[in-house]
Amino acid sequence: MSVSALGAGLSGMLGYQRALDVSAHNVANTLTSGFRARQPDFSEGTPPGSGVRVAPSASSSDGTQIETEMVGQLIYKAGFQVSAKVVSTADQMLGALIDIKA
Repeated sequence: MSVSALGAGLSGMLGYQRALDVSAHNVANTLTSGFRARQPDFSEGTPPGSGVRVAPSASSSDGTQIETEMVGQLIYKAGFQVSAKVVSTADQMLGALIDIKA
């Protein structure tokens, strides 16, 4: 069970990092003429770390909406922290199991 928890935590961390990268790219190109924002698309059942695809924004307007990006970044940060806690807890569980078996 712990190994799958490690995989799930790692996948979450990599996915949220990818989402933060996409959002940062959108913010960095806010003033670029003709830039069309992209959005992370979380999907399930893919190999670890590849659960986020990048898709054109569903918005009909070009450009970046800073307020939307900032809220997204806060959500991605919290998701990353939760995933990191899953990895930490799984690591502690494995350590305790090794201590019991030793």
